[in-house]
Order: sequence, then structure tokens, then C-alpha cells
Amino acid sequence: MAEHIESEQILKMPVVSYDEIRIHLRSGDILFASGDYLVSEAIRTMTNSPWSHVGIVFRMNSIERILLLESVEDMGVRFVPLSKYLSDYENTEPYQGRIVLARCSDLNPSGIAALAKFGINELTRPYDKDEIAKIIARIALGYGKKERDREYICSELVYECFLRANIKFAYNPDGFISPEDIWKDRRISLVCRIL
Repeated sequence: MAEHIESEQILKMPVVSYDEIRIHLRSGDILFASGDYLVSEAIRTMTNSPWSHVGIVFRMNSIERILLLESVEDMGVRFVPLSKYLSDYENTEPYQGRIVLARCSDLNPSGIAALAKFGINELTRPYDKDEIAKIIARIALGYGKKERDREYICSELVYECFLRANIKFAYNPDGFISPEDIWKDRRISLVCRIL
């Protein structure tokens, strides 16, 4: 996208039905979420961004599924059907917020294989709960740097997967990677809003 977007701009985007867009989704597409949950609001405020979550789409034609690779607070790295966001996100209701899908122009088939292999190898790795506190310290106090490990906040997982495809997203000047930093990469383009 190469530029910041405001929450009001997301709200003005037309919503495309999942059934309509599903056939056009590709492995390696990126989901950006702007949640209405308390943690989501804190992330959006902390990063001065409308985005609170990011994940990678995988098309599994052999089983007729569209899956999302993501790292979430209560489970760590997981695969979940993308449709779950639209119907029973927390086993009761749809995701509360807005969701858009985007695509990276530089991603090719060998890159998709590399990022998928890495992502699958990281399944069940824990969510990096300590990283959120460290990011707050970097923003508020201006010190500290990211130490690479195998615990992930959502944007770290996406960063590391795409790094295996030789696509490096720029870290925030404060020393972390957020959904906003991925969104602002010039190689990312909007596909559509689905929620």
C-alpha cells in the first residue's frame, strides 16, 4: 500500500461477500483485521494504526478449504478456517471488527512453498506475550530491541514467514513489526474487504 489508512476509510470500503471472493483467494494473501475487542483497541492505539491483527491465507484445494495461519494470544501459532472469522470466531458469533484481504506482488510459487513450510513448522509455537510489554517500552522509553526467538505476535509470524520467501518487511523505527508496517509495504495491494 505504501501509505497509512484511517479507520474511517476502511468503513467506507464496500464489503464483498466471502462466497464471491473465495474463489479468487490465493495462498500467501494477507488478512488484516481491525478488531473491536479490548486488546485490539490497545494494539491499534499503541501502533497508531487501524490494524490490530494480521495473518496469512492458504488455499487448500485438495480439501476445499481456505485456511488462515496466525498467532493468537490464547493459542499461539495455528491454522483456522478463514470462514470461522465470518461465522463463529469465538464459537458463538462472527469476528467483531473489520477484515480486509491484501496481496503481495513479489510473492511467487517457490516463495509460497517456503513461507508455508516455515509456517507449518511453527504450528503450536507460543504467542509472545512478553513482546507486547517490550514494544510498549520501546515506544514509551525509546530503548530495547527485538530479540528473535520462536515465540510470535501475529505480525512477527507473518514477517518471519515472508522472510523465508525472500520478502523482507521493514520494521517500525521503534524496533518492532506491526500489522501497520506490513500494510505500508509498497508491494502490498488491497484485494477487498470481507467484513
